[in-house]
Amino acid sequence: MNPRHLLRMAKWARKPPSMRQVKIGVSILLICMMIFAVEYFIGWPDALTMERVPKYKPD
Repeated sequence: MNPRHLLRMAKWARKPPSMRQVKIGVSILLICMMIFAVEYFIGWPDALTMERVPKYKPD
């Protein structure tokens, strides 16, 4: 484990994040999980899929 991680954990143990920061972090995590679930179970919409442009080959 990196010593920087140990210092950060010690800092969080002394002064934990506020409840507002925890709520923001959890809400961002939930939004990411919902986007992943929609993409995994329903699928990615065809309208948002980019099509490859063929390379131009002069004859």
